Amino acid sequence: MSVVISSVPRRQLGRLLREARERAGMSVNGAARSLEWSTAKMYRVESGEAPMRTHDVTVMCALFDVAPDLREVMTTLAKEAKEGSWWHAYGETIPAWFELYMGMEAYAVRLRHYETGLIPGLFQTPDYAEEVLRQMPNMSEDRVASQIAIRMERQKILTRRSPVAPRVEVLLDEYAIRRPLKNRDLWRAQLIRLRETATLRNVSLRILPLDLQPYPAKSIGSFVIMEFLPLGLRTPEPSTVYCEGLTGALYLDRPTDVAAYEGCWQNMIPMAMSATDTTELLSTLIKEYE
Repeated sequence: MSVVISSVPRRQLGRLLREARERAGMSVNGAARSLEWSTAKMYRVESGEAPMRTHDVTVMCALFDVAPDLREVMTTLAKEAKEGSWWHAYGETIPAWFELYMGMEAYAVRLRHYETGLIPGLFQTPDYAEEVLRQMPNMSEDRVASQIAIRMERQKILTRRSPVAPRVEVLLDEYAIRRPLKNRDLWRAQLIRLRETATLRNVSLRILPLDLQPYPAKSIGSFVIMEFLPLGLRTPEPSTVYCEGLTGALYLDRPTDVAAYEGCWQNMIPMAMSATDTTELLSTLIKEYE
């Protein structure tokens, strides 16, 4: 069973190493020759795609004449990136493209999630998650159980103390809370969980009403904007937009792409119910299912 490498510190380390090489006035090819690596490996290291041993980081720091304080940051990042994440125990249950998301979600300081048709995974009850998962193709009993366990484990970031829990902001289409489970009691339990989670200090949930006129994000579909703090002495991991499909996902971190989704998010804010009105709507629905 392979260990999932923590993606954010690895990518941050690659960025720091690239900056150090550039300050040293060395080209990618020149650095690769000095390290006796292939140019392809050098590119993988700087893009954060390849795991790094602390020994290799120390050698690169010496080659690029990196200052002692920054050298310490880099070796710390290398050690952190090597640590297996909690989800590595689930092995092939998790698609590779979603492993990256969980690594980034775990390090994010702010998550902005626009969801069109489902309750977001961080807010789901096990019963709701099971209902959703069973509608997906090629889901065995064991796979459904593992996916539910993963989803419940992910939810711990909402209340964790160290590192500080991220700020989670959700814009949820009203359609998602108007499409109940067949079992009324289970659906009521999901609505209660949604309302309770929305009251956490670091969580904001706002509903986009059904009677809204078509708006641009409707044609885009669900997305998450993730923001990060610096892990070292340099710039943080860039804000990244995550868009999930049935068999894969897009990770967009070019400033122009992120800005486009930021614009969609800002356009939806005035259309959404207030947090108070959202809570009242959920309370009304909960009473209907008593």
